Amino acid sequence: MTAGRSCPLDYRYQPRDIAVAPLRPALQGLDALWVVGGLYGNLDALAALQAAFDADPAPRKALVFNGDFHWFDAEPAWFATLQAGVAQHHATRGNVETELARDQLADNGCGCGYPDWVGDATVDYSNRIIQRLHGVVPEGTRAQLAALPPFLRAEVGGVPIGIVHGDAHSLAGWSFSQEALSQPDARRAARAACTEAGVQHWASSHSCLPVMQALGDEHWLLNNGAAGMPNVAGELTGLCTRIATAPLGPSATLASVNAQGLHLSLCRIAYDTARWAQRFASCWPAGSDAERSYGQRIATGPSYLREQVLRAA
Repeated sequence: MTAGRSCPLDYRYQPRDIAVAPLRPALQGLDALWVVGGLYGNLDALAALQAAFDADPAPRKALVFNGDFHWFDAEPAWFATLQAGVAQHHATRGNVETELARDQLADNGCGCGYPDWVGDATVDYSNRIIQRLHGVVPEGTRAQLAALPPFLRAEVGGVPIGIVHGDAHSLAGWSFSQEALSQPDARRAARAACTEAGVQHWASSHSCLPVMQALGDEHWLLNNGAAGMPNVAGELTGLCTRIATAPLGPSATLASVNAQGLHLSLCRIAYDTARWAQRFASCWPAGSDAERSYGQRIATGPSYLREQVLRAA
């Protein structure tokens, strides 16, 4: 078992487990659902996100953090502040929170389940980041993280939505990544998992780059990439998923489609980039593991193009 590349047994589930999961009353009958993956400890993105959510005019709305809301927040006060902000909403565990919930780090490393196309250096950086982060988790918080579910269901305009961190089979699965979804087999499997899980659309994250993938028969998969980092070339904003009965203004959305009366969007999180860069550098200076792995993306964004995000079946 290779730390950082393995998929632990306790990460795994089946689409049918999602189908029979209880539907929380607060996630039923929604007019707008916001799903936020990969906040990565970015307090400035959290503040911008909260302001945008508060301004959403939908009568009945909910926000779900679907994992990896912790990552760069490797200082006790920073970690506690981030945790308190997340606790105001619904949340699921990502691989980061699952590993932080353990009293001692397991041989899983970061638990990212990295596929072969991710280089060994990135895996090593992530394993060392989780080691440092594990040491700052406040007393009592591990139990809170352990109690979070690995997935949730929601209902927007009467349409069922599956909320996962990774994919339909694993908390750290990569079959909902933009790389995997370039292959027809992965799209067919995601569509079949909709039926098995009893959902119309998927909202996921984990794999760090955004994609809105049509699966056929009015089914869609929305992966928001990262709420706490830039996602496409030329834009230094985070992204979140919004599924709603009415749209937001076009300036708020990076990509959007209509499906069966719902507006499916990846929405920008326009945080204070200079303040965030300063906070990040204070904890992860040049040459640190996080700076080597993420510093360039935080400063200038990825090479991934906006045109690659929205994809037909």
